[in-house]
Amino acid sequence: MKNYASLTDEALALLYIDGDDKAFDEVLARNQQKLFTYILFMVHDPDIANDVFQETFIKVITNLQEGKYTNSGKFSFWLTRIAHNIIMDSYRHQQAHHIVKPTEDNDLNKLRSEELMDINRENEFVNTQIMDDVRHLMDALPAPQREVVYMRYFQDLSFKEIAETTGVSINTSLGRMRYALINMRRMAKQHNIQLSLEL
Repeated sequence: MKNYASLTDEALALLYIDGDDKAFDEVLARNQQKLFTYILFMVHDPDIANDVFQETFIKVITNLQEGKYTNSGKFSFWLTRIAHNIIMDSYRHQQAHHIVKPTEDNDLNKLRSEELMDINRENEFVNTQIMDDVRHLMDALPAPQREVVYMRYFQDLSFKEIAETTGVSINTSLGRMRYALINMRRMAKQHNIQLSLEL
């Protein structure tokens, strides 16, 4: 009898590809809470979150069975990216109102990564109360901006990891963070919420 608990997610995925259904049960049990929390945070509706969660694992099973998974050592990122793609598909036609968007004149992707990294290092939130206020402001952001803020500050992912998970460049991730912080600061000012954010 295999000791599934001692195996990595990647090893379990490969066992499932080879026909071991119990290996999939184990990898599902390990990842379902974190993945569902991420999905719920993004969609704000438990029913939609359940639908996205189910669709994510249907795609995971399909991709595994079709040999579309390779052991890259990042199974959890792979799961999150599938969920991310499903969520983004559902938001594709929605328009956010009064949100700062890049134009040719202010496209932050033209800046070097190092410059944006320096800027974002200065954007640390100073205490738990601010983080609570930030959560409320995040709800009003468009999905791509909300997602990068969540991954950076609540999942503690690097911008490289965020870029890999969401399938965009590091510069795009940094740009989304920058616009998110601009929008959150604007909303905080409109609602008289005091945030110590250095943009």
